[in-house]
Amino acid sequence: MQILLQAYPKDVVERAARIKAIITDVDGVLTAGSIIYDNSGNEYKIFNVKDGQIMKMLQWAGIFTGAITGRSSQVVKNRMTELGLDVHYHGIKDKVSQYRSILEEYNFKDEEVAFLGDDIIDIPILKHCGLAVCPADAKPYVRMHAHLVTNSIGGGGVFREVGDLVMAARGIFEEAMENYLQFDAGKTNKKA
Repeated sequence: MQILLQAYPKDVVERAARIKAIITDVDGVLTAGSIIYDNSGNEYKIFNVKDGQIMKMLQWAGIFTGAITGRSSQVVKNRMTELGLDVHYHGIKDKVSQYRSILEEYNFKDEEVAFLGDDIIDIPILKHCGLAVCPADAKPYVRMHAHLVTNSIGGGGVFREVGDLVMAARGIFEEAMENYLQFDAGKTNKKA
């Protein structure tokens, strides 16, 4: 995946090579940030299936995945459960405290964590993590805290872009893809 890595600055690739966990915000990163309600009060969100695809490959590769979101939404809980994230926390107003708890509980260092965020509430984590990522449509005062501003906008495959980068930088992308493609044949082996 050298061609993929050539698209990123050397320092970003070096940071990505150290990542053992990818934690994301939801609204504005995994979604476009829109909240749709119908007349009955039902909530709807659109998630990018490409993000879900890479989460499965990351899980095979042993890379921790998580979400910390400021809103509490059953739709989001359902999607995070469906994707099988290692952890997901909802209705969190003090995201940096939750981030610190994850690091302590799972024994990660800041430099081993990529965090994807798009708004003011995410800045405290972006300032501390090893690979701070914002979608292309994040506000400039948020992007200024990012090591990487993705080519993708919120809801457009931001998590996929970061997952691809991390696995390529760690030299495991091709093995993960090969393993995933063998899934239909029942030959997969989860990486230890």
